[in-house]
Amino acid sequence: MEVQVAPLRAWDDFFPGSDRFSRPDFKDISKWNNRVVSNLLYYQTNYLMVAAAVVSIVGFLSPLNMLIGGTVVVLVFMGFVWVSHNKDILRRLKKQYPTSFVVVIMLSSYFLISYLGDVMVFMFGITLPLLLMFVHASLRLRNIKNKLENKMEGIGLKKTPMGIILDALEQQEDSINKLADYISKVKE
Repeated sequence: MEVQVAPLRAWDDFFPGSDRFSRPDFKDISKWNNRVVSNLLYYQTNYLMVAAAVVSIVGFLSPLNMLIGGTVVVLVFMGFVWVSHNKDILRRLKKQYPTSFVVVIMLSSYFLISYLGDVMVFMFGITLPLLLMFVHASLRLRNIKNKLENKMEGIGLKKTPMGIILDALEQQEDSINKLADYISKVKE
């Protein structure tokens, strides 16, 4: 299937008034995770633009350290994804605790970058955009268009860059399995 780039959402949809934001229910981690995944898929191009702006500013101020930091994070991420696909215990941990998996990747990257170069470049150039995305995705309430787009991605009608990353973190398999279960029940 061909990878499609999600459209850039309007600013008033991406960052509307405070009525479209609310604190997530910390007691229901599954619902919170669903909100984050849905928003990451729906607003992925907006998140990319915000991240590109932050990375550009930091990269302009310290280009070599930003290049080293970005390379380390990508290599560590790819290494952890490869290991987790080949080791069942890590695969289960990644699936059960996706946030912990990302934190381990970021901490590993942090220690490698502190050994190789400037830690502040890592903090502002790589971690800050990820933190901004996570906070927005956690607080932004979903709308009907958001839910529809996510269903299309979840059942395989569309494939986007964020969907590929979430698949690598195994965050979309559950929704596909739930949909398949529902379809099989309807057929019976």
